[in-house]
Amino acid sequence: MEYVRRIVDQVLDRKQEAFNAINIIGPKGCGKTRTAKERCSTVIEFQDEEKRDGYLAVADTSPKLLLKNKKPILFDEWQDAVKIWGAIRKDCDDNPESVGEYYLTGSTSRKIDTPHTGTGRITELLMFPMSLYETGESNGSVSLSKIMDDESYDIDGVMSDLTLEMLFIAACRGGWPRCLALSSEEAKLEIAKDYFRQIYQKDIIAIDGVRRNPELARTLIWSYARNMATTAKKSSIFADVKATQNTTDKTLFSYIEILEQLFVIKDIDAWTPQIRSRTAIRSAKKHIFVDPSIGIAALGISPRYFNNDLDLFGHVFENLVLRDLLVYADAHEGRIMHYTDDTGIEADAVYQNSDGKYALIEIKVGANKIPEAEKSLLRFKRVIQEHNKEALKNSEHPHPIYREPSALIVICGTAPMAFTTENGVKVIPIGCLKD
Repeated sequence: MEYVRRIVDQVLDRKQEAFNAINIIGPKGCGKTRTAKERCSTVIEFQDEEKRDGYLAVADTSPKLLLKNKKPILFDEWQDAVKIWGAIRKDCDDNPESVGEYYLTGSTSRKIDTPHTGTGRITELLMFPMSLYETGESNGSVSLSKIMDDESYDIDGVMSDLTLEMLFIAACRGGWPRCLALSSEEAKLEIAKDYFRQIYQKDIIAIDGVRRNPELARTLIWSYARNMATTAKKSSIFADVKATQNTTDKTLFSYIEILEQLFVIKDIDAWTPQIRSRTAIRSAKKHIFVDPSIGIAALGISPRYFNNDLDLFGHVFENLVLRDLLVYADAHEGRIMHYTDDTGIEADAVYQNSDGKYALIEIKVGANKIPEAEKSLLRFKRVIQEHNKEALKNSEHPHPIYREPSALIVICGTAPMAFTTENGVKVIPIGCLKD
């Protein structure tokens, strides 16, 4: 199958100019090995049955010999030959001017403690599943980064062909590259289901060899799925699990830590307008899946289920959009956060650049929710403006002011066209969005 260039390739382009070696991490099946292979002249796969014994023998006795192959070199499943890490680190020390020579990929479900961290020599890059732009559901005609950087950027009139039914399928299928090689829609849906089974049956044990209860893990993932894209308290999630499982909070916290290490679940941090404020630290985090298809598989539902439960799909869709925003933000050194306060002001997502510019984003499935989302964003902006006005009243002792948003955005599932409202809010169909 022809390689589909990934958005993360932009990040790899930068990193290979600065570092000797790159360790690509991320969820199982997100395409780490294939992406690395595209850049390498030599591929050493430690799980290649025909060459495995020979590779492992060399790696165990004299790993530096493997570094004499034509560069760049990919070491796939490097955890099987742990000494290769030290050999690469030493070579990086000896040849600091040589960059982009080594790539490492491996199994997420195996945690290896190396004697040396590789800091400053071996950089780490997190890879996500494919965004809707990469899988082809989005035509990519509206660039999020251009909206942030160019005030004159015109998005009005750009069309999307993505239907609600197509979104149902895309969410259940997930952003797994394996699906691109399959022609049957039913077969594509099996990939996420299989990943889900492997996570709770095998990976939670394989990661560190500790025996864990698969049924407890399955129930915990199910509870997270019920609270997808919410700021539900851990106590609420734990109560779900304890209804059928005899366990403790301490055990459940340990399982959550493992699921995070496996890149199954992720928490989105809270945002504050003032970077030195403690508000974000105290605020609840939003719980999402690295790919919503895993949560959907845990719930045991199909795309057709959402025909009668658009409320649940609203949470799934928010998770889907947040996944894509994480992919896009990483490519441009940005961050994705969320905001909610006690006064009712909120933003489903806050896209913040490294230069401090940020966009407030509302995520809605239906186009009929656009006016409500616009009203919420404008209220948020108005509160910031009013705060700044008040803060500057005393010219001798002004209070800190908040930076105003560079953009107000509504990302919509069913909007047929991108447009800008009279109040300057950008409405973007998810079927048009790219980084």
